[in-house]
Amino acid sequence: MSQNQTNSTNVNNSNSLTRRGFIAGAGAAALSFTIADPAAVRTYAANSKLNLGIIGCGGRGTWITALFNEHGGYNIAAAADYFKDRADSCGGQFNVPEASRYTGLFGYRKMFDKVDAVAIESPPYFHPQQAADAVEAGKHVYVAKPIAVDAPGCLSIGESGKKATAKKLCFLVDFQTRSDPFYMEALKRVHAGAIGDFVFGEAIYHADCPFGRMYDTWRNNPDDSEVRLRAWGLDKILSGDIITEQNIHTLDVMNWIMGTEPLWAAGTGGRTIRPVGTCWDHFALVFEYPGNIGITFSSRQCDGFGTQPEGIRNRMFGSKGVLETEYGGQVIIRGGGETFYRGGSSPGIYKDGAVANIATFHKDIAQGNCANPTVPESVRSNLITILGRTAAYQQTKVTWKEMLTKNEKLDANLKGLKA
Repeated sequence: MSQNQTNSTNVNNSNSLTRRGFIAGAGAAALSFTIADPAAVRTYAANSKLNLGIIGCGGRGTWITALFNEHGGYNIAAAADYFKDRADSCGGQFNVPEASRYTGLFGYRKMFDKVDAVAIESPPYFHPQQAADAVEAGKHVYVAKPIAVDAPGCLSIGESGKKATAKKLCFLVDFQTRSDPFYMEALKRVHAGAIGDFVFGEAIYHADCPFGRMYDTWRNNPDDSEVRLRAWGLDKILSGDIITEQNIHTLDVMNWIMGTEPLWAAGTGGRTIRPVGTCWDHFALVFEYPGNIGITFSSRQCDGFGTQPEGIRNRMFGSKGVLETEYGGQVIIRGGGETFYRGGSSPGIYKDGAVANIATFHKDIAQGNCANPTVPESVRSNLITILGRTAAYQQTKVTWKEMLTKNEKLDANLKGLKA
C-alpha cells in the first residue's frame, strides 16, 4: 500500500530483531541456503518476466498466484508449502516443475537460487523469518498482511524493509485500500484539512467467521501441530487472533487517517460464540491519540442476525465535516462547500487492490524504485493491532511505550514438525 504520511515513531529506530528460533521446540534444525550477492541482482525492463516463488500455497496463496500469472510479467518458477498436497496443487496449476516444489518449514529456502522475487502468503506467524531470509538472499519481497503476530516480528519486518532498500531490493506489503483511488483522494483531502480539526472517530470490522471451513479440521486433534497449521485461522498465535489477522484492515485505515501511533488502548473481548479454536470472536476497544482524540473500535466474527451497518468501516468526525469509508463500499467526505467529496465505491477492491499492488511491485522492480514506502506504515498498523489485543487480553489500559518495551514474542510451540 502506498502511503502519504510518515511520522516519527519508535519503530523506525529499533534495533534489528530476527525470528531465529521461531519454531522453538519443533526439533528441526535450520537448513543452510545460498545467499546471493546483491550486486548480482539484475535490473528488468518493464516487459521482462520475473521468476517468482510462492511461499504458502493455501487458498489465498493459490488465488493470488493466479493474479501474478495473469499480470504477464511474472513466471511462476517455484512453490513452497509445509504440506506436499498444497505445494503440488498450486504448482500443478501453474506448471511449476515437481523439482521446484518444496515442503517443510524451511523448504522455501531451496527456491532462492531459482527466483528473483517471492510472494509470502503463509500463516502470519512465519512472515518475519521468511521475509528476512528472502532479503538476505537478495530477493524482492511481496508479503501479505498482517506482516507479523507480535512486536518483535513487526520490528523484524521493519528492519528487513530497510535492509531491502539498502540492497536495492523492492519490498511491498499488500493492503488493498492503500491502492484504491477513492481512499487515496479522500485521505489526501482530509490531510489537507478538508474536515478541519479531528474530534473523534469510529472503526468497525463486523462480519461472520471466515474460517468456518477449518472447524472440522481443528476438531480432529487441536493439540497436533499439523492440525493447527492446517487450521491456522483458528489459532491465535499462528494468526495473531482476529484483531491482527482480519481487523487490521480497518485499523490500518485508522492509522492512515491519524498518521501517528496512539498513546494507549483499553478494552475487552472474548470467545463467546465460536465453537472451536483459540481465537476470540469479538473485541471492543478505545484508542486515544494525541490531542485528546478518541477512536472507538469493535469487531465480531459471528452471526450479526441482519444488523446494519456491518463490514469494514471507518468514520472520522471533524470540525468542518465527516470522513466515511467502507471497504468495497462508499468513500465520501460529508460537509458543505469545498469540504464535500462525493467519492465513490469500489466493490471489487479485494481483487482490484491486489492486482494494483502486483503491478506496482513489477514496475518498482523494473524501474529500480526501492524506497519501499509500504513498510513503515504497515509496521505501525500491525503494532496498533497488537496494542489493542494486549489491552483486551489484559483488560487494562496499555500504552504504546509499554507495548514496545515489553516486546513480547509469541511462541507457537510447533512440536514435531519437519524442517
